[in-house]
Amino acid sequence: MTLQTITILGATGSIGQSTIDVVLRHPDRFVVQALSGHRRMAELALAARQTAAKAVVVPDDASAQKFRQAWSIEQPLPDIRVGAQALVDTAKEEGVDTIMAAIVGIAGLPAVLAAAQAGKRVLLANKESLVAAGGLLMAAVQDNGATLLPIDSEHNAIFQCMPVCRQTGLSVHKAGVSRLVLTASGGPLRQWPLTDLPSVTPQQACAHPNWDMGQKISVDSATMLNKGLEVIEAHWLFAMSPEQIDVLIHPQSIVHSMVQYNDGSVLAQLGNPDMRTPIAHALGFPERLASGVDMLDLAAHGKLEFEPVEAQRYPCLELAYEAMRQGQSACITLNAANEVAVDAFLQGKIKYLDIARSVHATLNWHAQSTQVAINNLDDILAVDEAARAFARSCLQTSGLSIHRSA
Repeated sequence: MTLQTITILGATGSIGQSTIDVVLRHPDRFVVQALSGHRRMAELALAARQTAAKAVVVPDDASAQKFRQAWSIEQPLPDIRVGAQALVDTAKEEGVDTIMAAIVGIAGLPAVLAAAQAGKRVLLANKESLVAAGGLLMAAVQDNGATLLPIDSEHNAIFQCMPVCRQTGLSVHKAGVSRLVLTASGGPLRQWPLTDLPSVTPQQACAHPNWDMGQKISVDSATMLNKGLEVIEAHWLFAMSPEQIDVLIHPQSIVHSMVQYNDGSVLAQLGNPDMRTPIAHALGFPERLASGVDMLDLAAHGKLEFEPVEAQRYPCLELAYEAMRQGQSACITLNAANEVAVDAFLQGKIKYLDIARSVHATLNWHAQSTQVAINNLDDILAVDEAARAFARSCLQTSGLSIHRSA
């Protein structure tokens, strides 16, 4: 059996850690070339020791020093690479078959594009790459013979329910697909009285009932902005219009998404809420690998519930649809404004409801601004930075601009 060489970008996050867990279950299939981490150098050192990674990528010299201090064993240090360019170079490194792209936020985009341009097998857990650069990324995949496999549980579920692989180039419309249905847990605030939402704390917003995720993604789940980003992802991955992509609340997180066909059939992918399932699916595709996830016991669950999305509770979802209708630069703006607002919320600088207000205000600003064509990575980053600057300016005026614009 030929070993698959893999690099894991974002190795200390929840997706990265789950990927390492699956990889270590199959030492006869995988060898780890490199890992990247941003802040948690002790965790990165542990992961490098566990996987015998040949290299690590860290953001700066101070992080490199912390990594060396955390190593503290006689085993030789891996090659320590420093900086954003090192991350890009590692993503396109020769001799590596597969890139797990699990860096959160727009910071992961340059490496994802580099991996696609190098013709890699890209396991995409960085939703911002498609949100901000869907057209560029899909073109890079096609032009360079890369393979793009979705890791988000919803898109991986849809991929499994499709009649043909997207890489064949066959139109899903010709295959009879009429609609995609993304499921959403509703997050930790699904049953809160609307009148209590202004008082939500970061800890409460991060207390997801089903999934173990990082803080930023957990807040996005509470607001359902994450589901909006996933709708944009699904548009690019499966060539479906906004009108053909629905979202349905499913509190148990057992049905991960569904594909509806013209004949009335609906195919769904079910499984316990554990990211190791889609990770193992993508790592082994087209084969199936053991993931370490318990088998699903439907009798034990008893019932599966589905509800429509309550627009008043989740205004960020509609903002994502609106951004998708406006175009690529609006999607970049949506993501940038949300990253700024969520960071401010987690730091206690704004209230929970100010997240949606800030994103709304920034999208309104974008709609009134001069639109620019998105032709390359520099264009994307320029729109991203301008949107962040506007969002920060709203937050710096004690929320007054946010409330007036929203």
